[in-house]
Amino acid sequence: MKIGELARISNVTKRTIDHYTNFGLLNMERSASNYRYYDHSAIRRLKFIEQCKKDGMSLSEIKDLVIDKEAEEIDVLELRLKIKGLEKEVSEVLAHLDKGDLKNHEHLKKNVSHESLSLIQALLLLLN
Repeated sequence: MKIGELARISNVTKRTIDHYTNFGLLNMERSASNYRYYDHSAIRRLKFIEQCKKDGMSLSEIKDLVIDKEAEEIDVLELRLKIKGLEKEVSEVLAHLDKGDLKNHEHLKKNVSHESLSLIQALLLLLN
């Protein structure tokens, strides 16, 4: 959405949005015709910023809080991707074990990550 629409929806001025954007609190994209566009998450971010200001926080404190929150979200996303990869490897190993496919034992040892092997060992300990 354009800056004017964001300002209207969020009940803040375009100048305030510019200030927050220049300060690094809001992200925007520029169109080929140089219009500023903000995604819908900017509405939530503006409400968060305004609430923090009402609570007495400075823009620097808010920025630190936002940066920490974004870093946590990235960490969680990376962990989820790692877990999915481990789940896939474990599923492949279990499928080979179900088939009694011991011929590929060496192949599995070479291609399964140490994390997956540790996970499999822990699961086997729990199952026994």
